[in-house]
Amino acid sequence: MSVDLDKLAGVVDDAAVTGTAIPQLSESASFSLSEAYDIQEKSIHLRLARGERRVGIKMGFTSRAKIIQMGVDDMIWGRLTDGMLVEDGGEISFAKYVHPRVEPEVAYLLKEPLVGPVTTIQAMAAVEAIAPALEIIDSRYKDFKFTVEDVVADNSSSSGFVVGPWCAAEYDHSNLGMVMEFDGRPVQIGSTAAILNNPARSLVAASRMVAEVGERLEAGWIVMAGSATAAEALAPGVSVRNSVEGLGSVSFKVAG
Repeated sequence: MSVDLDKLAGVVDDAAVTGTAIPQLSESASFSLSEAYDIQEKSIHLRLARGERRVGIKMGFTSRAKIIQMGVDDMIWGRLTDGMLVEDGGEISFAKYVHPRVEPEVAYLLKEPLVGPVTTIQAMAAVEAIAPALEIIDSRYKDFKFTVEDVVADNSSSSGFVVGPWCAAEYDHSNLGMVMEFDGRPVQIGSTAAILNNPARSLVAASRMVAEVGERLEAGWIVMAGSATAAEALAPGVSVRNSVEGLGSVSFKVAG
């Protein structure tokens, strides 16, 4: 029996818009990973139809441990729109989310398109700047239970992102210390090297993976490289900061 991908896209879109938990899609429908990306694309098209603009992508499962934990053999990715962008130092509403968590990352700003398989050198040649970043992730599924297909359909859990000051792309960011703080207290300490041993490899993977669905990374887009540490659950009133050695810091606050 064929699966109504448009209907499933509407379900995850409604959940994201209203901050409402939903059952796993896989409990009532059987769909492949490829179809999960189709659902994701259709849900993002609903956002674009409401006036949002595509601004980039995020990468997920960028650590070997996470890939093994989820029983997959590759990373995943999601689409970013301007409606998901949180101003550096800005504030978000906890009520908008279901299970909000935050991850410390770095972000790339592209000055040229990237298409299909590329080398690390080719990928970095297309980068205008790099920045410290934070990603707000939020699975809309009840009890935080899901399959990989469920995650991908739900835009790979991406809900918001915050980008700090842009720095020169030539800066060696392969192994920079990173500290994420809640209210000035360190909650995660790591290194950019935890992102595939070098975050630039995430950019390479991003170019390859979007090409598999007929897309390319566009000039002006932001690419979130993936988390350098485990995610931390958010709570009302908390102030979050990610400081990256040599790149500066980025922050936001959850409204109380």
